[in-house]
Amino acid sequence: MALDLSMPILVVGDYQTMVRIIRNLLKQLGFEEVDDASDGTEALARLKGRKYGLVISDWNMEPMTGYELLRHVRADENLRTTPFIMVTAESKTENVIAAKKAGVNNYIVKPFNAATLKSKIEAVCGS
Repeated sequence: MALDLSMPILVVGDYQTMVRIIRNLLKQLGFEEVDDASDGTEALARLKGRKYGLVISDWNMEPMTGYELLRHVRADENLRTTPFIMVTAESKTENVIAAKKAGVNNYIVKPFNAATLKSKIEAVCGS
């Protein structure tokens, strides 16, 4: 099964350069419906207003971290099955374990390229 390039994707991060880079990589991969949110609170509001096929969130954000956003998403009955990929500059084992326990679908360590992003999305959303 090929990736559904029309699925809406929400990119979350408080560092606009990182958000812009991920948006551009997604566009390179052919995804057309890419929205963004600058923090976890805005992301939750967007998730409650639209059905997204995937969330890609930075781990390090203020005031709500990506980890806290993930926990909110997994605790919400209407959002809990939304695929979620965490992006971080750190590959601390304890962070990976905590994110896995909280229900993250995949994990990307910065820096990464379009091929890495595509393989992570394929692992989560399709073949």
